[in-house]
Amino acid sequence: MSIPVVTVGAAQEAVIEGLERLHGPVTVVRRCSELAELMAACQSGLALAAIVGDGCEELTTTLVDRLAAVGVSILALTDNPDEAGRLRSIGVVAASSDIEPKALADEISQAVALASRYGRADNGLSAGFADPSVEPPQLALPDGKSEEPSDGAGRIFAVWGPTGAPGRTLLAVNMAAELAADGQSVILVDADSYGASVSAMLGLLDESAGLAQACRLADQGLLDADALAGTASRVFTKAGSFRVLTGTTRADRWTELRAAALTRVLERARQLADTVVIDVGFCLESDEELSFDTLAPRRNAATLRSLELADVVFAVGTADAIGVPRLVRGLAELAEVVPQASPRIVLNKVKRSAVGYAPHQQLQDAWNRYGPGAGIDAYLPSDPLACDTALLTGSVLLECAPDSELRIAIAGLVCAPVHQKRNSFGRSIRALQRLKR
Repeated sequence: MSIPVVTVGAAQEAVIEGLERLHGPVTVVRRCSELAELMAACQSGLALAAIVGDGCEELTTTLVDRLAAVGVSILALTDNPDEAGRLRSIGVVAASSDIEPKALADEISQAVALASRYGRADNGLSAGFADPSVEPPQLALPDGKSEEPSDGAGRIFAVWGPTGAPGRTLLAVNMAAELAADGQSVILVDADSYGASVSAMLGLLDESAGLAQACRLADQGLLDADALAGTASRVFTKAGSFRVLTGTTRADRWTELRAAALTRVLERARQLADTVVIDVGFCLESDEELSFDTLAPRRNAATLRSLELADVVFAVGTADAIGVPRLVRGLAELAEVVPQASPRIVLNKVKRSAVGYAPHQQLQDAWNRYGPGAGIDAYLPSDPLACDTALLTGSVLLECAPDSELRIAIAGLVCAPVHQKRNSFGRSIRALQRLKR
């Protein structure tokens, strides 16, 4: 089968002409004058591959993702080693500008075959850029190098919950602090595209939106470990420190958190830290009203992609007559849009005044009757005084209320048993016993 190819750039006309004279597996169907024309030709279904001779510096993760969505592989011709490394990091096949036509045809054939193997060429208009549920492309590294993950597990924890302020950010921030106190390297990511609040909770004055910066670097193929560490703020506690990628400063900046760029940010964060904790937004809608436009950015792409990449999803809901039904409905929606997720259920703000006598047992009975079948992993007691103190001082519970029942319950949820003992595990048992009463 002949592979239709479109090209752009006059500098490598000799290479393209040699490719046409081969009469081999590759057929040049259009020569474009600029990158925008090439993009339009590819999106119309004219080609399976594109050769970019001029304007390689204009290629970004977003553009590559757009073409991957319509099953087009990109091959760029450049003699700059640094540029070639950048292009490979965003999923472009880079070759020398004086490559032999036969070798160029082989490179194109291999790229198209690889794309077809991983389903990119067959997805058509339903893939990649418009659909956050599509399997993300792997992060390529320049010159055939492979980067090993950190010595830790390289896990991703996503903290999600339905609408109604169930305590997602509170849990995510204090999970990161407890894991750091446990000796792990941690990166906390604020990926809530509706109401980012991690920086405010931690008292950070940085208004630079670290996650958006990291996504821009990833889009350009310039995000390495040093660049990621540079965009993240460092937060110090008395028991350890962790990095924070702060969220967008305004809700209307959600377009900066594109799924393809965020995928690379999270994969790079996984390589840099033992654990990545992500505070995600509440909404799981796939923006079906935009489905006719396969290239439109998605409002909830940051949330959906974070949940897809997470090794563990913590689903948190408020323990009252409003929060529990919302969580039950939200879990059903989560199972539909991210079927691979097996969330750990966390009920927050547990108190007698909202649930009744013996709140632990009351909640367990209600969950067994109306819940989705999965058990409850943790009950977090209501502690408004400790939470208000933490918010007022811009600190974590580990610092401002180390003996609070809430802090002990969070530590018991995410930390190893040895760390739980080191942080008064006995007090945690007594707290749970009082809660059951």
